[in-house]
Formats: sequence, C-alpha cells, structure tokens
Amino acid sequence: MYAFSAAVRNARAQVIADALDGGAGPAKWLFYTGPQPDSGAAITTQTLLATVLLTDPCGTVSDGVLTLSSAGDVLAVASGVIAWARFTDSAGTLVLDADVGTLGSGAAVTIDNPQVYAGGTVRIVSATLTEA
Repeated sequence: MYAFSAAVRNARAQVIADALDGGAGPAKWLFYTGPQPDSGAAITTQTLLATVLLTDPCGTVSDGVLTLSSAGDVLAVASGVIAWARFTDSAGTLVLDADVGTLGSGAAVTIDNPQVYAGGTVRIVSATLTEA
C-alpha cells in the first residue's frame, strides 16, 4: 500500500481538475447504462441517460480531495439504470471512467437510486474524488 504525502495527494487531485477544466467550457459528467466498457473504449450498446455539466472551473482541491461543483440540475434524456459514468472535458476528451453503484456498494461513484426516468431530474448534491 502506498501512502502519499498531502502535497502529492493535492498535486494528483489537481491534475484531474486541470484535465477536466481543459477546453473552452465546463466539464461533463455523463451517466450510462451498462455494460461499462474498458476505460476510454467506444460506447456501443450503452445508453446515455443524463449529462451533468460541472462548473468552470470544475471544483476545488484541498487535503487530497477534489470537490466537484455541478452547474445545476438536468433532465434525464432516457430511462434506465445508471451503471457507470464518464467524465470529459468540455470538448469531450476522456478524463476518467468510473463504475456507479448504490451507497455501500464499493463503487467509485455512489448514488441513492441508480434508476432514472426520461424527463426526470438528475441532481448532484455532492461529489468528491479522493486521493488515497
């Protein structure tokens, strides 16, 4: 197990923030049905359920934690169960992919209820990426 210093954890988190902030506008957090492809692989049978815009800049880094800020609520564009998420910069360049599960599932992104319905509100209450 590695245990990085606070300065290194902050630097690693800042690299992610800088990647998300690349481009000419806000970063995007896209939610999809499964199956989750390999990181960066093309989306094939997965359905885009919702796209959440992050603020620009995307958030702040402190104590090895990148706290993301959502630009506001969005409406789901399709119905389905969220299985994974893709984070991109404003131009759509991949920054990271993450699995999604319910609270306590051990997934990288946890949510109360992964079921969304077309036209329903998708709201990000809080979002953090923590460097260990």
